[in-house]
Amino acid sequence: MNQHTIKSKLLLEGVGLHTGEKTKIELLPAPVNTGIIFLRQDNQSSLIKADVYSVLDTNKFPRRTAIGAGSTYVQTVEHLMAALHILSIDNVQINMWGEEIPGLDGSAKDFVEGIKKVGICEQDELREYVVVKEPLWAQEGDCRIVVLPSPELRISYGLAYDNSLIGSTYMDLTLDEDNNFYQARTFCLQEEAQALLDMGLGKGSNHKNTLVVSEKGVVENSLRFPDEFIKHKVLDLIGDLYLAGPIKAHIIAIKSGHSLNIKLLQKIRKYQQKSRRAGVGLPTSTICDESELNIEEIMQILPHRFPFLLVDRITYLEKGKKAIGIKNVTMNEHFFQGHFPGRPVMPGVLMVEAMAQVGGIVMLACEEHRGKLAYFMAANNIKFRKTVEPGDQLVFEVVAGKVRKKTGKVYAKTFVNDKVVAEGELMFAIVE
Repeated sequence: MNQHTIKSKLLLEGVGLHTGEKTKIELLPAPVNTGIIFLRQDNQSSLIKADVYSVLDTNKFPRRTAIGAGSTYVQTVEHLMAALHILSIDNVQINMWGEEIPGLDGSAKDFVEGIKKVGICEQDELREYVVVKEPLWAQEGDCRIVVLPSPELRISYGLAYDNSLIGSTYMDLTLDEDNNFYQARTFCLQEEAQALLDMGLGKGSNHKNTLVVSEKGVVENSLRFPDEFIKHKVLDLIGDLYLAGPIKAHIIAIKSGHSLNIKLLQKIRKYQQKSRRAGVGLPTSTICDESELNIEEIMQILPHRFPFLLVDRITYLEKGKKAIGIKNVTMNEHFFQGHFPGRPVMPGVLMVEAMAQVGGIVMLACEEHRGKLAYFMAANNIKFRKTVEPGDQLVFEVVAGKVRKKTGKVYAKTFVNDKVVAEGELMFAIVE
């Protein structure tokens, strides 16, 4: 299946379900391999790419899904992401005024119908799917979610509430089916509504965009269809899953919500990283949570600081042997101000520097080199395969060659969407 974008601009505005603030989004067509990117027009044009690396902690954003880059974030993305997933939209730029996606009627209905109205355009590039070849799972108490290999995306969902109207229900579907689940609205129990307001949530919710459920029925509203509750849970899951990209798998979920969905995304992310490492011959059994470094831990190893610290996160580290690093390229990068400002392109020399910084982490993370500096000495066989533009996420894979007491050599590759954009051999001097 080829990639898709929308044919023309789509403008939607309304009130955020949780913030209660007026907000506006503008969907625009985007080139192949762009992905889904949010551009906060009210926040110095800060750019956020919707993927597994940008998902934020659900403890800070309960009852919804939020993504962010640096100090900028977008919250309650699940219904819009579900609409894009259902319609197979791979590439779209979403200009945004405000921090929360408009809640509209509490479902994905207006997003789906709006996109259908402006039209969908097929593009000249194949889709890349996340293909799961082994079981993955996540659990919170009695809530569970399991991923099994499948030639298509299939969702099996079981819901159980201690409420006579919601009760216990089950459904099984694929995205190819003619199904109305995208019209299912968000809901909450009447007894938890005040507690949510006390938490600062639901400020934009009302009886029209949120189904408030009592023991006697839906308060001041009625169901669109008898199984609307479980269909909305499936809608949320479909939206959260799309942060991993198009996926072929059988998802079996028991009472899952955003928190558990995000835990599953983290498992999928690690699975993808493990698969990449297996592709270059690294034993997949070496994966562990302790191998990740956040920006503060990176700065304890490297002396670099803004604007020359070019690594946002280390997602895998085997000291002295290998590292995988991440760099989210945004329009706010200082180098875009003067480097082809009419058509922003990341300078190739900075990609080399970023690979070198990840290489420095590989060597300096070892106890014998802790506190030392890794000076960049030489670069050989440097090749640039594709340009890097705002919205791209760079994944650096650096494998150590010979590392001696005072010198080191690494082999580095940079990927965007699993395609090599730069590679080379880098030499370092290790000094006190």
